[in-house]
Amino acid sequence: MQWIELKQWLELSTGLDRDSLHIYAGVGVQLIAALFCRRSLGSSIPWLLVGVVALINEYSDYSNFPEASHVRQEFYDEAIRDIWNTLLLPSALLLIARFWPRWLTGKTGINQNSDKSNECMPLT
Repeated sequence: MQWIELKQWLELSTGLDRDSLHIYAGVGVQLIAALFCRRSLGSSIPWLLVGVVALINEYSDYSNFPEASHVRQEFYDEAIRDIWNTLLLPSALLLIARFWPRWLTGKTGINQNSDKSNECMPLT
């Protein structure tokens, strides 16, 4: 089964449109990359891997696209939309995890007034 056939099968079997699948794939790739790379979502490495996967996917689509010049502009517009959909939520998760991690965890972090700021806090 080729990549394009797998994508069509996913679209038909899930009932989701291609834009939704790009959104889910972007978040899924970011979470899996963070897990396997042992990085937080605040690290740029999982986000970069989402970008690489999105570009590889668009290159695959480009390779299977007809050569007609009037259709070429439609492909570019669709490719930009696909990359946008794939990277939007991973970008938001990256920014939130990096700059506002409390939004994700609800934890306040290390007590700033403590003299023992280099020690681990107890888990109680």
